[in-house]
Amino acid sequence: QGTVMEDRPEDCEKKVMLDVSCLVVRYGGEIEALRDVSLTVREHEVITMIGANGAGKTTTLKTISGLLHPMAGSIEFLGKRIDGQPPRMIVEEGISLVPEGRGIFPQMMVLDNLKAGAHLVSDRRIVAKELERNFARFPILADRRRQLAGSLSGGEQQMLAIARGLMNQPKLLMMDEPSMGLAPLMVKQVTYFIRDISSQGVSVLLVEQNASMALSLASRGYVLETGRVVLEGKSKKLRETEQVRRAYLGG
Repeated sequence: QGTVMEDRPEDCEKKVMLDVSCLVVRYGGEIEALRDVSLTVREHEVITMIGANGAGKTTTLKTISGLLHPMAGSIEFLGKRIDGQPPRMIVEEGISLVPEGRGIFPQMMVLDNLKAGAHLVSDRRIVAKELERNFARFPILADRRRQLAGSLSGGEQQMLAIARGLMNQPKLLMMDEPSMGLAPLMVKQVTYFIRDISSQGVSVLLVEQNASMALSLASRGYVLETGRVVLEGKSKKLRETEQVRRAYLGG
């Protein structure tokens, strides 16, 4: 595990929600994508993972989501082991993933995309309530609920992907590159939405190429290089390190 920037006694008062310990993931049984990756997310936290392309950030999210199976290590969510479990069960436990590239269904209406995000929710009243909550959060989606998702702008599609991820009332929302390909004004909007989601009690694990944005949002961060955590700590401290400034902040 990488260098810890400082002790965090005040953070330790919060309940650990996600506990990833010594994760090892190999592709094809040969290529080691993750080596002893450990991280924690506590209740009501925004945590970020930053690093270059190929560092292992997306692999970490996919493994937590059950899309990849670890060779070694463990993943606990609210005190329960979930590593190796099918993705459906992990969603039912309260973890949602907003994937890189958004993953919306372009030939389906906005409304149907949102309903697809709640496919594990059997109570129609809860689905209706979450629809209204997301339409209030993202008014443009309410205006375009009958429009094909593929006809939305890139920023609107990102809003749709986030809203869909919230439809099953997750306790932890994982987001993979939510600002990718967006105009600066839209990046500000996404930043606002993440803060809003966090303020309503949903923990967020954010993977983001825009390190400046990510570290401004998160209370703590992890820096990944070649499948390993090389630095971790308070976002403010990470921003001040020469390693992070030079590699990710252009300073």
